[in-house]
Amino acid sequence: MKVLKFGGTSVGSTASIRNVKNIISNLPGNKLLVLSAMSGVTNHLVEISDMVKSGRISKISEKIEFLKIKHFELIDELISDEIFNQSVKAEILAQLEELLLVSNSEWNMETDAKITTTGERLLTFIFSSYLKTESLDNTLLDARKFMHISNLENPDTGLVGELLNDILKSSEESDILITQGFVRMDSQDKVSTLKRGGSDYTATILGAAIRATEIQIWTDISGLHNNDPRFVENTQPVSQLSFEEAAELAYFGAKILHPQTISPVIGKNIPVYLKNTFTPEATGTCISALAERKGLKAISAKDEITAIKIKSNRMLMAHGFLKKIFEVFDKYETSIDMITTSEIAISLTIDNTSNLDIILDELDKYGEISVDANHSIICVVGEGLIEDRGTSRLFEILQDVPVRMISYGGSNNNISLLVDTRNKIEVLQKLNEKLFVKQLNSV
Repeated sequence: MKVLKFGGTSVGSTASIRNVKNIISNLPGNKLLVLSAMSGVTNHLVEISDMVKSGRISKISEKIEFLKIKHFELIDELISDEIFNQSVKAEILAQLEELLLVSNSEWNMETDAKITTTGERLLTFIFSSYLKTESLDNTLLDARKFMHISNLENPDTGLVGELLNDILKSSEESDILITQGFVRMDSQDKVSTLKRGGSDYTATILGAAIRATEIQIWTDISGLHNNDPRFVENTQPVSQLSFEEAAELAYFGAKILHPQTISPVIGKNIPVYLKNTFTPEATGTCISALAERKGLKAISAKDEITAIKIKSNRMLMAHGFLKKIFEVFDKYETSIDMITTSEIAISLTIDNTSNLDIILDELDKYGEISVDANHSIICVVGEGLIEDRGTSRLFEILQDVPVRMISYGGSNNNISLLVDTRNKIEVLQKLNEKLFVKQLNSV
């Protein structure tokens, strides 16, 4: 079985949904489809959740009416049979009434998750119904029945597989299965999420759970590019990446992939393909256990990074000092991205500042603390990167812009630079010139 994930832009309009139908129709074999909400719908639902949280509930009915109109228009464009059209609308209306009921309850994390995952439920029901009108039999599955993920960083794919197989045994046999991305059940058996962009993660968790032959992630970009096409001209898609290379790029900001997407399939030899819904004939990117070649592959950037420096003349070299520092971050469940040390100071970065104030209070006893916000990590990735003769050119960037930190050695596939976010675009463009353009011209 193949797992195919289609993101919000891939199911964002009537034309794009028909395009998805054509893609799956032309793909032989059994397929498990993971769908996001329609483009823009999750943002709308987040606004509703924020209104519930702040007690501004008077406008919620207007927000839900907008969702009703948007999805009813989609149904009218996709389903012409009047009786079936009305039955589909009745189900969507029931789901929206459930949304209104949840929105009038006390806000908590489960309330938030129930609200923000509504878009996936709406879209998957409409899409499943539309396929049936096109004579494509399918089975719609409720992800809440099997996506039991108590640990976001280390999902139990075995449990997910068992629960899904139990459901399939009691379901009608179908070549096409459809389910929702993003949603999960947590360790307390409450509705939760895989965080924004988590439908990619849903796809690879399910791919690992059912031992899929391959996973296809369909977006509006033809594969992962060697630099950020939003800021750099003439970027090129990378045809092949190893799991390790893709994991580094995803973690350090590659927008096409959720940061944890690759982790469930590493070691299971399940290839992941990144494809463009709107140009399905394009090659895209294949992520697998094999590295096609060594050397530089791509650059990505991760924003909203905060750098913390702990300066201590008397304690840094003392036994157990670093352990005490790391324990503070562990205590408040705050991950560290980069770290460098000198004789008298340690510098590190975090991307989650929700507990920053109490972390700084605890660190204060260990030395002089300084904090720099609004930074970006620029990540240069490639298998055996340091052995690539062209890699040394990246250090020419030091002549052009100030670099706060440099990290290499934690992985043979990654060199990371920390820069002020104001310089990020300039750094991406200059690195593109030094590492890709010059290298092509020297061939």
